[in-house]
Amino acid sequence: MTALLIAGTTSDAGKTVVVTGLCRALARRGIRVAPYKAQNMSNNSMVVLDQHGAAGEIGRAQWVQSIAAGVEPEVAMNPVLLKPGSDRRSHVVRLGQPDGTVSASNWVDGRARLAATAHAAFDDLRARFDVVIAEGAGSPAEINLRASDYVNLGLARHGEVPTVVVGDIDRGGWFAAAYGTLALLEPADQRLVAGFVVNKFRGEVSLLDPGLADLWRRTGRPTYGVLPWHPDLWLDSEDALDIEGRRTPGAQARKVAVVRLPRISNFTDVDALGLEPGLDVTFVSDPTRLAEADLVVLPGTRSTIADLAWLRARGLDTAIERHVAAGRPVLGICGGCQMLGRRIEDPAGIEGPQGATVDGLGLLDLVTTFDEEKVLRAHQPAGYEIHHGRVRGELRRGPVTATMVHGSFEDDATRSAYLADALGVVSAASFPAARQRRIDVLGDLVEQHLDVDALLALARDGVPLMPTLAGGLT
Repeated sequence: MTALLIAGTTSDAGKTVVVTGLCRALARRGIRVAPYKAQNMSNNSMVVLDQHGAAGEIGRAQWVQSIAAGVEPEVAMNPVLLKPGSDRRSHVVRLGQPDGTVSASNWVDGRARLAATAHAAFDDLRARFDVVIAEGAGSPAEINLRASDYVNLGLARHGEVPTVVVGDIDRGGWFAAAYGTLALLEPADQRLVAGFVVNKFRGEVSLLDPGLADLWRRTGRPTYGVLPWHPDLWLDSEDALDIEGRRTPGAQARKVAVVRLPRISNFTDVDALGLEPGLDVTFVSDPTRLAEADLVVLPGTRSTIADLAWLRARGLDTAIERHVAAGRPVLGICGGCQMLGRRIEDPAGIEGPQGATVDGLGLLDLVTTFDEEKVLRAHQPAGYEIHHGRVRGELRRGPVTATMVHGSFEDDATRSAYLADALGVVSAASFPAARQRRIDVLGDLVEQHLDVDALLALARDGVPLMPTLAGGLT
């Protein structure tokens, strides 16, 4: 019954990387470890099956972390998933199932019930696994949100969980961010913070030693290690902050243009394409960029109707039509599939006014009707469905192909067959093997550069007596 919380100085500081690496390192030691994130805010998600075979939805990062841990993913590992529908409103997935919305206006009050669900899921995992490695969200020093926090130190207070703060030194200002994060916390929260981790360091580690020693002297807390920057740590992304970087092309690579929709979701669908040396995968929003593409991909979206209007406003619809007229392939996935059809019907007002009907691009004889009940379905050997839209009609016409299944290209045979047919490209990569290699590299780095024994002892023994910094909130 042990746990450790990995918090961060900022979003994208390296929390996911550290949790994933620790899961792999501890699993190698024969420890039954579970990843956990109380609340994720992401439109990249996965479908998992519970013990009764029912489908549920969790954040993709926790799914990857369960692979690193060598355990079956489950909804308790990410009990609350917020899927942004706009700048002020998010759709709530609670224990894998749709559960209404939360908005800026009811942010604090709407989180109380979610907190109870998240903490119960954490307690359940803690009772069933040797160690739970929890991932925070954003920064625990977001003091404007502390009263309703159940993901960072709200979770730590709930379970008396020792907390380590990780920061990205590649951005600069790491020492200030580490010290400032701790200093902004109220004393009861400060006592749960046991130390720090440096992420993405480039250069000679000994140059950090004087600063790390001074930080220990000032805070009474050690730094548990320095993870180096590494080019092969490309993990499945959690949000659109990491939408670039899917390019490993060889000479004479064919160009794949993925339309960067404003509300893009599950864009990890193209990760497997990005591993192919015969492809150059880029995200584009300019219609002129489609003219040079060999393949255009219309990805998933959290709001098909709104993003279709955006696509038309930018002239991307005309560029796609020219692309198809030239006999070059287009692939639509989920929301992109729906856009390619003749019509989109929204009788229940899922995405807009009740009863709205919108013309699609008309490149397939396909009609989509939105329904209040969300479809959640896992496929074998790879792939999953997450959608409100029911499609009927053709899914292929000439060079245009559509599917409602996310993640099917993670299966090497499926991807190989499509590339051979659409582009005449011979697949030269294995996505499942590449993912395991990346996780293994991360596990190696964690073992080599972090004090895993000390972190495991921290998780097992609980929070040591920690000093309070002067100036902390009271």
